[in-house]
Amino acid sequence: MGFAIDRSRTIISAMILGRRVSGQDVAWLRREVFAGREVTREAADELFAVARADMNNAPEWTEFFVEMIAEYVVRQAEPTGVVSEERAAWLLARVDECKSVEALAALINVLAEARSVPQWFLAGVKERAAAGWSGAGAARRATTA
Repeated sequence: MGFAIDRSRTIISAMILGRRVSGQDVAWLRREVFAGREVTREAADELFAVARADMNNAPEWTEFFVEMIAEYVVRQAEPTGVVSEERAAWLLARVDECKSVEALAALINVLAEARSVPQWFLAGVKERAAAGWSGAGAARRATTA
């Protein structure tokens, strides 16, 4: 009897312990862990764990992180493109835990990609973007790159 092993937790933990996500790590994550572009809540939480770790990651990391969070929040939503109250609350909570450039970039990107979001979410995104977090300008640029 076989069972599926969630290798992503082990991999993410190793990346955090190594204090850096390299471009090679990102390529491996794309190919091995997220090849089917299926991003679960648990996987998204693990990606946020890397963002919270405040590491010196390769530039490819931010693009990958932003893309995978949008995949979970916007593209895999039902209906597609509509951010639910529950996913919006989850995303703001994770972003507030991180207060990192990549977390803010993911937040701005979700807003840009979504067809519909709760009004309170829109106000929350604007508030966080204007709050003067270090790197807010870099986050905006990362979503347009």
